[in-house]
Amino acid sequence: MGKFVVRTVPSGIKFDLKAANSQVIATSEVYNSEASCLKGLESVRKNAPIANVEDQTVEDFKTAVNPKFEIYTDKKGEFRFRLKARNGEIIATSEGYVAKAGCLNGIESVRKNAPDAEIVKETGAAE
Repeated sequence: MGKFVVRTVPSGIKFDLKAANSQVIATSEVYNSEASCLKGLESVRKNAPIANVEDQTVEDFKTAVNPKFEIYTDKKGEFRFRLKARNGEIIATSEGYVAKAGCLNGIESVRKNAPDAEIVKETGAAE
């Protein structure tokens, strides 16, 4: 089962969604408070399973309605996704993937892991 790891960083607090193998599959923005971080985490839980997929890497892509996963390429040419809530806010982002198939697998992993992932608060040194 996956887990949300909530941790303090120098500029605030954020979460990583990790798969059962401890790979980070999605990361949040940095929040000002733990309460707002947990709200964002709950939004990922709620939206990930029902989110549409919008592939912005194909020509003439069809715009999907929120909530949605947007697939795009970064400056290095790697595939990434971002999960947007109903209100259009980005609530989670991925690492870069060399192949689109890896990115799609990442989306499926978020869909599968987010709803039931336990919440773990990491203590210790900030990054």
